[in-house]
Amino acid sequence: MAIALTYTSARETSLLEVESQPLTPACDARVRMLWSGISRGTERLVFEGRIPLSEHNRMRAPFQRGNFPFPVSYGYSAVGRVEEGPDTMIGKPVFCLFPHQDVFEVPSSALCLLPAELPPRRAVLAANMETALNAVWDSGVGPGDRVAIIGGGILGGLLAGLVGAIPETETTLIDISNEREALASDMNVCFRDPKDAPSDCDIVFHTSSSGSGAATALACGGLESRIVEVSWFGDLSPPLPLGGAFHAKRLTYQSSQVGQVSPTRRARWSYARRMAKALDLLRDDKYDALITGEVAFADLPAMLPSILAPGAPGLATAVKYEE
Repeated sequence: MAIALTYTSARETSLLEVESQPLTPACDARVRMLWSGISRGTERLVFEGRIPLSEHNRMRAPFQRGNFPFPVSYGYSAVGRVEEGPDTMIGKPVFCLFPHQDVFEVPSSALCLLPAELPPRRAVLAANMETALNAVWDSGVGPGDRVAIIGGGILGGLLAGLVGAIPETETTLIDISNEREALASDMNVCFRDPKDAPSDCDIVFHTSSSGSGAATALACGGLESRIVEVSWFGDLSPPLPLGGAFHAKRLTYQSSQVGQVSPTRRARWSYARRMAKALDLLRDDKYDALITGEVAFADLPAMLPSILAPGAPGLATAVKYEE
């Protein structure tokens, strides 16, 4: 038997036994979990039962067990070691889009080997890095652009790390918490409070999942600039101030979502290639700054209410498993 974290009802979770699957040619790898990552924004919506009915199918994780709203095992940031499977994978650390579970079986094609220089703990950021990479592609940002990133959470921090590394960009991370200034420094970008945000940006990324953040994003856009919406609001319908200078500036407000490879790369990039690149980008140890908490798998049901509470301190939480 394996042990899986299960969202059993609104704001309630349990560690439940699930039956391990025998390996077959179609499901040929068994993985023992080392670490998993909690995606706060999405998992908070799952935890609170706030996935809209219209999105129940589109929001399914690749190896989700159960259906929304409850009971459901949900997650997509699993890092483990292959115990059984293809000879080329046995004993090696891998990433998989799998929920929080101590041992699991999947097709080996669903596993992505970690680069040798990437610590397994940091690899829990891979799914978020894939989202950030896709958003950068969607935005069209290039050298020399003036860029604002609204929201200094996990996704905002990853975007800051990627965009700040593009030559000569003027990149500013904007957040209501001055504690995010240290994160901006780690990513080698500027930091501003929303009231001091720049107002003539070429590209703006919004990641805060708040109406006030969306308003700040619109205010940061310059003439004919692009605002890339990377937040997901779930069942909320925040006000969006489309009066004022929105039309006069001819702003473009664009969604970005990781479920499809960006149209700018889709002809040449598969999901596997994109994930491999996300892992490769995480070799930079600056991204350790985004993992600010750690919890044992056995303690996860007791700790999740505080980890997923609105306004909870810190950024990413890594879940540690006994190997």
